[in-house]
Amino acid sequence: MPPRRSSAFPPGWWKRDTERPMPLSVQLGLLLSLATAFVSILGFLFKHRGAVNAPPVDPRHPIRSTIALFENKWWTIGIIVATGSWFLHTAALALAPITLVQATIAGGLVLLTVIAEKLFSIPVSRREWIGVGLTALGLAFLAATLGETGSEKHSDYAGLTLLFYVGGLSLASVPLMLAATRPWARRYAGTLLAAAAGLQWGGSDVTIKAASGGLADDGLLVLFTPLAATILVLSLVGLVVSARSLQLGEAVGVIAVTSAAANLSTIASGLIVFGEPLPEGDGAIALRVLALLLVVVAASLTPGPVEAARRDPAAEPAAAPAG
Repeated sequence: MPPRRSSAFPPGWWKRDTERPMPLSVQLGLLLSLATAFVSILGFLFKHRGAVNAPPVDPRHPIRSTIALFENKWWTIGIIVATGSWFLHTAALALAPITLVQATIAGGLVLLTVIAEKLFSIPVSRREWIGVGLTALGLAFLAATLGETGSEKHSDYAGLTLLFYVGGLSLASVPLMLAATRPWARRYAGTLLAAAAGLQWGGSDVTIKAASGGLADDGLLVLFTPLAATILVLSLVGLVVSARSLQLGEAVGVIAVTSAAANLSTIASGLIVFGEPLPEGDGAIALRVLALLLVVVAASLTPGPVEAARRDPAAEPAAAPAG
């Protein structure tokens, strides 16, 4: 009788990634991803400090609201820091597979509670510590089932697949933004807007990865393509939506939800858009389901956002300028 073999975890499934050496360029991309995680959290927290002291963002007047935000020095500092994070992220996506980049950034989410509490004096509840920890753990499980993705940067894609995927993320953000305006959803408005911004930035990140594949051939001409226009629009819309979410919600919860939505959508694009391989066996599927469940549970643990003015009366936004 032949020996029994488990189909869930084929022999050696845990070390398949080590059988093929990881190129130096991919390793550099992962180092840039770690730097992105740290710098992006700093940028988020600076922007939060500025947003709660700025006039409420009015979706009917996005330009006026954006100008008002930039009149606050902390928001401006946050944008400068976030821009540095964006360049680091773009370089990482150009060098490494998108799933590895995003999983590394997602793992860096555990720094959020530490930085918020120690550097920004933002109180972090036990519930938020657990929620952020579970989010990072769930995304780490996703990273554990990425398959042999570290052998190259995986930038190839089908244009129609990219269009439907990024378009789907953008459309999915619309009902979240609309729901945030309804009275019955006021308690969770910040969370809904955070998820919408995360999906929009996720679409932008996927498009950046797609555009990075043409850098060698097109050079700076890639800046004048529809991909560049898509990146610009999604980035700017996400910026305004995120600003309002920071005004309505608790810093740690909102940032965690935004990061989770962006990371989940970009990690999924590795398989759907860029054709990154998965490991064999049902065990990998089970781990992925567990990872998604952990992220969902973590999101449910984040406290319901409240108005920034109620949270800190001293930081109540000034009245919006007339006209």
